[in-house]
Amino acid sequence: MAMNTPCPHCARHKERSPGEYRRLMNRLSRIEGQIRGIRGMVENGAYCPDILVQSAAVNAAINAFNRELLASHIRTCVRSDIQAGNDEVIDELLSTLQKLMK
Repeated sequence: MAMNTPCPHCARHKERSPGEYRRLMNRLSRIEGQIRGIRGMVENGAYCPDILVQSAAVNAAINAFNRELLASHIRTCVRSDIQAGNDEVIDELLSTLQKLMK
């Protein structure tokens, strides 16, 4: 999906700055590379602890991506919705945080 193209399945859409879009896409590209690296390690019969260390690095990278996206969401979407009187966004945020913390 291209930058700032709405998801055809969602009612909501987020306009991202070129900088935010680039940062998020760069993080995702690095995560994809890490996953491909782990796949290669499995295919080549790498030692289990070595694969597990790389898997932990992927988890850390995904958590960093989530933190960056969540911070942006709170600073933009949540703030805007609260200022517009849409307090339902708080319940949505709490639900999202519960899912992230599983």
